[in-house]
Amino acid sequence: MNVDWFDFELPEELIAQTPLQDRTSSRLLMLNKANGQIQHGVFTDLAEQLRAGDVLVLNNTRVIPARLMGMKKDTGAKAELLLLKQLGDDRWEALAKPAKRLKTGSIIAFGDDGTGNALMEAEVLEEGDMGSRIIRFRYEGIFQELLDRLGEMPLPPYIKERLEERERYQTVYSRHEGSAAAPTAGLHFTEQFLQELEDKGVVLAYVTLHVGLGTFRPMSVDKVEEHEMHAEYYELDERNAELLNEASRNGRRIVAVGTTSARTLETLAGRFQDKPLEACSGWTSIFIYPGYKFQLVNALLTNFHLPKSTLVMLVSALADRDLIMKAYGEAIERRYRFFSFGDAMFIFD
Repeated sequence: MNVDWFDFELPEELIAQTPLQDRTSSRLLMLNKANGQIQHGVFTDLAEQLRAGDVLVLNNTRVIPARLMGMKKDTGAKAELLLLKQLGDDRWEALAKPAKRLKTGSIIAFGDDGTGNALMEAEVLEEGDMGSRIIRFRYEGIFQELLDRLGEMPLPPYIKERLEERERYQTVYSRHEGSAAAPTAGLHFTEQFLQELEDKGVVLAYVTLHVGLGTFRPMSVDKVEEHEMHAEYYELDERNAELLNEASRNGRRIVAVGTTSARTLETLAGRFQDKPLEACSGWTSIFIYPGYKFQLVNALLTNFHLPKSTLVMLVSALADRDLIMKAYGEAIERRYRFFSFGDAMFIFD
């Protein structure tokens, strides 16, 4: 299957650069994958699409201020790290920039303690491919407090505008810190709208998937089947496992909010096969593309994704690829806002 099969022309001005002031005021494209019908509305129309008993599954990961701007200790040259995965013992996997100048043994200094010394330093321990590095931090005090002080929110490269309010790149239900990017489909919800859905009888369930390296790397192969996803950490607790089990037993719809929730759910389905889900954690590198048969996910709320991305491939597995391309064409024609701060799509039957 050729990667170009998932390409499309997107006018640059449709890439949303800033979030809307009201989270729920974005637009919503509703795609019925059973009959191919496409409807256009606003995000709060989701309440009419959801039924009492539906389980809405949200990824409660929280984005860390993972972008660190510093300088090489020996030369004073600018250096940047994007933290991707915590490895323990103050070690992290990170993307380094400029990678060719950050070799094993390089020291990067961050901040100033007021006496001319750095607040924190990072040593490059190992070099990986495509700019990845294993680094170890040295510091005094509490790492998370230093990261909050020194780090910036890791906005995707297609967003050029400065984010004035950090919390706008967090979901209102974010709890567990560890992501290098937000699960952006969830950015549309407010606490009030979630309460309205619960009052209607929609069940809210939560999984955790810390978004990592795969979000920042474009596909570098021509054939879809040759692409390898990088592993990301997930968790499911006992209460939410039981909510999902009950939905499966009673034939109720499981609605994933975002591709991260969808990938977590399908990883769990593969892990437990036909057995009930249990509280667990682990690493997933599941890659979902057309031909994949969903086992737990019945419907998906998602944003509009980059051309030739693994996320477009995932939604094309849930609905027919031609139908997805038709929906994207209508979204472009109607000037929907794309990507992280953009509008939303609900895929259902």
